[in-house]
Amino acid sequence: MPPVTPRDLEFAWDRARDAATAERWGPPRRLLFRREDGTAQEMVLADADAACWAEAVDGMLGLGTLAGLSLCLRLLALVEVMSRARWLMGLYSMTSHGIELHPELLRAAAAMPLDAAARFDETGLRRLLSRTIPSGASAP
Repeated sequence: MPPVTPRDLEFAWDRARDAATAERWGPPRRLLFRREDGTAQEMVLADADAACWAEAVDGMLGLGTLAGLSLCLRLLALVEVMSRARWLMGLYSMTSHGIELHPELLRAAAAMPLDAAARFDETGLRRLLSRTIPSGASAP
């Protein structure tokens, strides 16, 4: 998936949060990826939250575009890695308006490659972020 801009990723995050707050649940999505060897890999976004967030991105750019698909998968990968990588807790904060993301986390998620399961490699993400954020820095 091609990189996206951190600004677009943050905008998609906000639109997805708005859609979830308004309970605009989208339909389940079936994504089919053709490999160079002709075989296919299928990804189903059946989870209500994932479908809601995909619906929000579809309304922004369209999931039928490479840019929209990349943005959607990066958004979902960011949520997924934040749910399992406790060390990321210093790079986002809970506010009365929702989760605020550190700019370096947004930059990394916008540019880092996704693996075959459309996830971020946690080790690579840690390595990338440890080079870009000075020790002792905190999220805004």
